[in-house]
Amino acid sequence: MTPVRVVVVDDHPVVRDGLTGMFAAEPDIEVVGEAGGGDEAVAVVARTAPDLVLMDLRMPDGSGVDAIRAIRKEQKSGPRILVLTTYDTDRDIRGAMEAGADGYLLKDARRADLVRAIHDVAAGRPVLTPLALAALTGRTERKSLTAREIDVLRLVADGRTNRAIAGDLGISEATVKTHLLHVYDKLEVVDRASAVRLAWEQGLV
Repeated sequence: MTPVRVVVVDDHPVVRDGLTGMFAAEPDIEVVGEAGGGDEAVAVVARTAPDLVLMDLRMPDGSGVDAIRAIRKEQKSGPRILVLTTYDTDRDIRGAMEAGADGYLLKDARRADLVRAIHDVAAGRPVLTPLALAALTGRTERKSLTAREIDVLRLVADGRTNRAIAGDLGISEATVKTHLLHVYDKLEVVDRASAVRLAWEQGLV
């Protein structure tokens, strides 16, 4: 079986090194190039003519969406593109897919799932996370935050600690933690930074 020739695009060297090292153990995957930003990715793809591009989305040197669009413009029958990112908002998903991505996977995917996704996308089979599929079909439904949860989230966005938030709102730290857990669940995130980022994007804070 001819290996899938892959270009890895991510602005974090440790991530690129990790992916390249992981694929080195896969006889059916060959990394033929790396890029640390969108602009560089376009040039590397043009030079190496890979079968697939593993594309991050948000990078300082040209976004992944812009790179996808540029690759599609320059190479009509060019490589398949599989997005591998930490971002799962509707805007990110739709932007990437509308630009021409063939698949959308999150970085918390298991190794076996990522390897399988590379082979699937390279073979012309689309790969989408459940959230990506929901976003593209218009069936994404996020639960609404309560007024108190928004109060807590706004204070988190201001950089307040749980103890400070408890003092400001006249509640216990345990209650603050409970509100935050509910916020994480409703926004489908796992930490404070992700919750604040998504809240900003949705105009909640």
